[in-house]
Amino acid sequence: MATIHCFEGKPRFSCSQCSTTVALADELISKAFSGREGRGRLLHSACNIKLGAHEQRQLLTGVHTVADIFCVGCSTRLGWTYLRAFEVSQRYKEGKYLFERERIFKDNAWELDDQPSID
Repeated sequence: MATIHCFEGKPRFSCSQCSTTVALADELISKAFSGREGRGRLLHSACNIKLGAHEQRQLLTGVHTVADIFCVGCSTRLGWTYLRAFEVSQRYKEGKYLFERERIFKDNAWELDDQPSID
């Protein structure tokens, strides 16, 4: 069984289906990416994911070698990781993760007091 990293107390992105933490919010590079089904988030790193098969895929910015990424908690496809970019201008994406916005949510890790303060 895989060890699941939670990063309690830190802002993080989690799977929208099972709430497994999949990345720290500090790893966000850009919100201006497109996924298969809408907007995406590009991140430096990810956790609690498993990779699908490597494949060449024609994306908006050219041909890339990618692997789909899946949540270890529920196996939902969350997006993909860029393994290789064929155009030099796109190589900054190599090793990065694209999460589809509709497949993740941000948990800000805010703690609320149970008792309101009375001044």
